[in-house]
Amino acid sequence: MSTLVTAPADNVIQLPRRSGAPIADGRLADADLDRWANRLARLLLGRGAGAGDRIALAVDPRVEAVVAEAAVRKIGAVPVSAEEQSDTGFGITTRSRRGELSDTVDWLVLDDRSTLRRYLVSSDAPLSGIDLRAVS
Repeated sequence: MSTLVTAPADNVIQLPRRSGAPIADGRLADADLDRWANRLARLLLGRGAGAGDRIALAVDPRVEAVVAEAAVRKIGAVPVSAEEQSDTGFGITTRSRRGELSDTVDWLVLDDRSTLRRYLVSSDAPLSGIDLRAVS
């Protein structure tokens, strides 16, 4: 399980490095994972999610699930399974799973057109302490 690491020199939140290859066979290179997770983390922060929140994950494609979990951890939140959604305020899912999920959770639907637009224009730069404090 990944943990957050703060780089003291510039106060940038990063995930620890994993070994891996570029995107192939459902695997993602560290640099790509980091950039993709930064974008998704910014979307979560923009919705009001933050440190300590429990965020339900109902994401089936393996690469998307890894990115979603990394994004949740980057903001200091706790990823939980979709089965544990009853005590969460936020969640991440896909259109194919949305119909089976509760309406009491604020679901970010990854493959929704409006989500994709916001994701593509958001920064993939590392999150800083300033980014994280903006929602607290």
